[in-house]
Amino acid sequence: MKKIGILFGQENTFPPAFVERCNQKGNGDVHAEFVRIDKVVQGEPCGYDVIVDRISQDVPFYRGFLKNAALSGTAVVNNPFWWSADEKFFNNALATRIGVAVPRTVLLPSHQVPPDTSDGSFRNLAYPMDWEAIFAYVGWPAYFKPFAGGGWKNVYKLNNSEEFFRAYSETGQLVMMLQEEVIFDMYFRCYSIDQRNVRIMPYEPRNPFHLRYQTEWQTPPEILRKVHEGVLALNQYLGYDLNTVEFAIRDGVPLAIDFCNPAPDAEVTSVGQANFEWVVEAVSEMALRKAREHVPGQDNLSWGKFVQAGAMKRPLQSMA
Repeated sequence: MKKIGILFGQENTFPPAFVERCNQKGNGDVHAEFVRIDKVVQGEPCGYDVIVDRISQDVPFYRGFLKNAALSGTAVVNNPFWWSADEKFFNNALATRIGVAVPRTVLLPSHQVPPDTSDGSFRNLAYPMDWEAIFAYVGWPAYFKPFAGGGWKNVYKLNNSEEFFRAYSETGQLVMMLQEEVIFDMYFRCYSIDQRNVRIMPYEPRNPFHLRYQTEWQTPPEILRKVHEGVLALNQYLGYDLNTVEFAIRDGVPLAIDFCNPAPDAEVTSVGQANFEWVVEAVSEMALRKAREHVPGQDNLSWGKFVQAGAMKRPLQSMA
């Protein structure tokens, strides 16, 4: 019998609903359960054909377990090797190569030098940086945020260079990026499942958290089409099987704001009953398909177009 596991932390509604749905649809040949780990031995299979990962971004031990499981043939959602290498600035840069519009963004070195380095470690870095050109490119107001991570931690909204340098001095060893503010007419948060299924959810990030999904926009079909295409393109190039993409619509143009959410919120109390039902069904269908297609001992991970064999021997295909 094929075996599906879900690895999670403080979630209360999505994991049990996912397990129940998989077992309802498993037809007796696939069983789903909460992952149980009592030992991790190098190179040994973990016993699961598929694992849906919801927590390893916060628990390094789990990330090590998942890489070992993937090496032994488990189909891990999302690919733990790519997820370990991914970050928001690279995603933005990739979007510019495939024709998905994004806000103007620059990467900045940490204000304090990293551990075990000194001024001599940065002989290639010009300092002061060309702040005038950087600020002219991004413009004001701007958002200042870490180039990796999430949860709105260490995020600043800045109005001028004085505010920037004050905020910069508070960021310590964090690598940050400065990004133009997008004044939007509409906003969407979109689930992407299995690099093929998309759920476009009207979203208002300026509302209190519990009201953000309780909104509607009068949206032309052409905009929804562009958002749908952008969601698919980003996840197919990144290789994520479970992700959310946020799009802000400015003057009729969808701009991808945030699309590095490989363990996106799926709690019913946050996303609402209709969205919750959709994501439970879509993720369970994906996990069941992966379990039935699983081949023991081979690489069963998803790899995006960016890293597939030979992908960079030719120009990336633009959607523009």
